[in-house]
Amino acid sequence: MKNKMHLAVLGLLLPVASTTLAAEIVNKDGNKLDLYGQINGVHYFSDNAGSSGDQSYTRFGFKGETQINDDIIGYGQWEYQIGLNGAETGEQSGNYTRLGFAGVKFGPFGSISYGRNYGLLYDVGSWTDVLPEFGNDSYEAADNFMTSRGNGMLTYHNQGLGGIIDGLSIGMQYQGKNRGDDAHHTQDLQTQNGDGYSFSTTYDIGWGLSAGGAYANSDRTQAQRSFGMANGDRARAWTLGLKYDRDNLYLAANYTRTQNMTYVDGGNYTGFAPKVDAVEAVAQYHFDSGITPSLAYLQSRGSDMPGIGDTDLVKYIDMALGYSFNANMSTYVEYKLNLLDKHNAAGLSADDIVETGIMYQF
Repeated sequence: MKNKMHLAVLGLLLPVASTTLAAEIVNKDGNKLDLYGQINGVHYFSDNAGSSGDQSYTRFGFKGETQINDDIIGYGQWEYQIGLNGAETGEQSGNYTRLGFAGVKFGPFGSISYGRNYGLLYDVGSWTDVLPEFGNDSYEAADNFMTSRGNGMLTYHNQGLGGIIDGLSIGMQYQGKNRGDDAHHTQDLQTQNGDGYSFSTTYDIGWGLSAGGAYANSDRTQAQRSFGMANGDRARAWTLGLKYDRDNLYLAANYTRTQNMTYVDGGNYTGFAPKVDAVEAVAQYHFDSGITPSLAYLQSRGSDMPGIGDTDLVKYIDMALGYSFNANMSTYVEYKLNLLDKHNAAGLSADDIVETGIMYQF
């Protein structure tokens, strides 16, 4: 199958739109509203039946703001995704709210918002989240504490400390408890969390180079402590990253350690890993012709996992090629070369995946 996939990649060199667009709906009397979205026709090819077939979806949302006075601006954002691979007569899967929050900007004193938003670990994790479809999965997952999107996020951000240090961005965040009120609430362990907090700092050094770090610490629910494999009352993570973005060249890498936070869903192990070390690295070059080749490496390794010891949880090379016809239309092909041992201790899938897609965005 791997030889067939190599041929498929060579024969389907098509991919990556990274342009963020929006259609202005309202801009009057200090009120603005922009609509944005994409329609993505996606197909996976893999020996793993669960990772093969139509994966098409559409995603849309709006961003709005209102001028309260000369120094204060109110704002909000909502984003929704709909799966396009279900039957009309059956229950549609893959439909969910990705983002939904509202907040206030206080000029140079920063902004504060509340709702469904990205956790501050993503302030650094987003630097490697630039692949067409895969990536950003060595430790990140939606509703997994503050590693990605989650509910009940109270977030403060400040750019430049009011003009004192240009290029410096800081963030502080609190997340309220979600689910898991008792020890028997075990069906959604991976999407529960107790009260938590996080901090982030990124700095634009100049010449296209940026550095950043983030830390998160959350209480684990009673159900997670009782049935989640890993011991401990707290789930913690810290991450460090570097990014270079200049003259069409994009490079980014980060290193992360999590404790009692990363959820594993394998045939031989289901639950949280006591400790995970994760690395993500990506390189891209944006040619003026619209072609963007991309190469990435992702790995996470669990340690001291009950019953299986130390083992790789994620390990693959990602090769992608994208082509943008214009700012609205692009096509791409991506090859996930899975490097996990087929007999890995956790019982995770070790099959490769080839993914092709065509996207319209506005």
